[in-house]
Amino acid sequence: MRIVLLERVPKLGFIGDVVTVKPGYARNFLLPLKKALRATSANLEFFSSRKADIEASNLKLKKEAEIVAEKLTDVSIVIIRQASESGFLFGSVRAFDIASELSSQGFITNKSQIKVGLPIKTVGTHRIEIILHPEVVAEISVRVMTAQEQSIPQEQQDSENAEEVAAE
Repeated sequence: MRIVLLERVPKLGFIGDVVTVKPGYARNFLLPLKKALRATSANLEFFSSRKADIEASNLKLKKEAEIVAEKLTDVSIVIIRQASESGFLFGSVRAFDIASELSSQGFITNKSQIKVGLPIKTVGTHRIEIILHPEVVAEISVRVMTAQEQSIPQEQQDSENAEEVAAE
């Protein structure tokens, strides 16, 4: 199916590109989320008449996302979970958990914006990407702790970790 993109789609194209994709991808993802239009002659005329407006709104959204990304660079969140003696979690930390923790700090994100990659199943510090705009990605630090670790002061934990690394 031929479509014209209304926004940048990673690994597919930029605004205004006419690309061919599988019909299911277009019908189930691109068209319902208003990321693309079918590449009919009427839609191509509509896009060419509105191209400047679409690009201007995209630029505005990108600038807003860059401002939020700057604020997120210093953000680190702590999530408390139960874990075994070896540090493996009973369950995992999901994008929903990170989004709810960010919202408690005043950042409104959707769980679909948070890219966890592999499931977080261990205690420790993990770097997580947040996609604020197709062209703007921010990274935050997520520290997963147990309830026992939470009661120990942070400085003491850091010194213990440094001693363990030095011993190895």
